[in-house]
Amino acid sequence: MKHFYLFLMATLISSPFWAQTDFVKVVNGHFERGGQPYYYVGTNFWYGGILGSEGQGGNRKRLCSELDTMKAMGIDNLRILVGADGEHGVKTKVEPTLQVEPGVYNDTLLAGLDYLLMEMGKRRMVAVLYLNNSWEWSGGYGFYLEHAGAGKAPRPNEDGYPAYMNFVRQYATNKAAHRLFNDHVSFIINRTNRYTGQRYVDDPAIMSWQIGNEPRAFGEAELEPFTEWLAETAALIRSIDKNHLISIGSEGSWGCENNYEIYERICADPNIDYCNVHLWPYNWGWARKDSLVEDLGRACSNTKEYIDRHLGICAKLDKPLVMEEFGYPRDGFSFSPQSTTKGRDGYYQFVFSLVADNAESGGYFAGCNFWGWGGSAVPRHEQWEVGDDYTGDPAQEQQGLNSVFVTDGSTLDVVKKQIERMGKLK
Repeated sequence: MKHFYLFLMATLISSPFWAQTDFVKVVNGHFERGGQPYYYVGTNFWYGGILGSEGQGGNRKRLCSELDTMKAMGIDNLRILVGADGEHGVKTKVEPTLQVEPGVYNDTLLAGLDYLLMEMGKRRMVAVLYLNNSWEWSGGYGFYLEHAGAGKAPRPNEDGYPAYMNFVRQYATNKAAHRLFNDHVSFIINRTNRYTGQRYVDDPAIMSWQIGNEPRAFGEAELEPFTEWLAETAALIRSIDKNHLISIGSEGSWGCENNYEIYERICADPNIDYCNVHLWPYNWGWARKDSLVEDLGRACSNTKEYIDRHLGICAKLDKPLVMEEFGYPRDGFSFSPQSTTKGRDGYYQFVFSLVADNAESGGYFAGCNFWGWGGSAVPRHEQWEVGDDYTGDPAQEQQGLNSVFVTDGSTLDVVKKQIERMGKLK
C-alpha cells in the first residue's frame, strides 16, 4: 500500500501538464521554466542519490529534511552525481559505488536515485545530473580506462596528481573507454523510475544531463580528440532524450588547457544548450591559505575577469552561462563548522551580485550553484570514513573545507538575500 501511495502521488505530480510546463528550456539565449524566466541560486548536492537509498550510506529521513530546508530557502536547483564507479574500499573515493564493474550496477543505489528524483519532483526542484568525472573521487575516467585495458589508475593521494593526470589524459583518445561510458549513458538515461513509473526522459525534475564533472583533456595534444568525444557524447544523449537540456560540466578555459578557442568550439555544439564555468580562488592560487580574507579583493577581481571573458563567448553563441561550482575555504583554512566564514561570505556575495546584475540587464549569466551543501552533517574525521555523514566535501578533501552547514547562519543569510533578489527578476 505504501508503494502504491507513493506511485499515485508521484503520478499526479508528474502529469502531462506538469511535464509540458515545467521542463527547463533555453529560449532566445535564456532559461525558461513554465513559460517564465528562470534565474537561480542552487547548490551542489553530489551525494543526494546515496542518501535516497536504503542501503549503505542511505538516509531518506535526512534526504527529505535537507530538501525541505533548501526548498524553504528558495534553493531549487541541485547539481548531483549520478553515481560513483569502481571497487569498494578505496581511500579518498566515494562509497558506496553505483557501477562496480562496467554494466554491473548496485540496484540499491539505482533505487536511491529514483527516490531522490521523486522527492525533488514533489518539491518542484530540478537536478543537473553528471554522468562522468575526470577526477578520482568517483571513479570516472580512471575507471573506464582500467576496464579498457590501460592499466591501473594512479591514486593522487598515493602517487600525486601529476601521475594521475598523466594517466587519465589517455581517456580523450581511448575509444574502448568511450564505448564503456556510452553504455552507461544509455543505461541511465533510458531508465524508468521504479517509484513513479515515469521514464527519466519524461521527468521534469531533471533539468540537464551533464557529460561529466570537470571533463578535461589533460594535455594540449589531446584537445582535438577531447572536443570530438564531447560532441559524440552530446549527440548520443540527444538521440535518446529530446526533452532535457545537455551541458558539459566544464570549468571553462581552465578545463581546456586555458584555450578559449577550444572552449568556444565545445560550447558551440548544437547539442549543448548552455555553458558552464567553475571557479576555485584558493585552488587556482588567487587566495592564500593564511590570507583568505585579505586576498578576497584579488579573488573577486580575477573572478570577474574570468566570468566576463566567458560571457563574451556566450553572447556570441546566444547561450546562457551557469557558474555551477565555486567555493571558498572557511577563515583560517579551518575545517570546523564552528569557525567563521567572513571570506566565504564576501566571495559568495560578490559572485551572487554578478549573476543578479547581469540578469537585470538581460545578460547571459543565468545561475550559479555554490559548492557545496553540507546541511545537517556533523563531520567526524578530517578524512572521510565509511559511516561518517556525507558533507559537501567528497572523500578526497578535508571534511568541512568547502561545505555550507545549516549552522552557517551568516553564509545562509547571504544566500537567502540573493534568492530574494533573483526572485524579483522572474
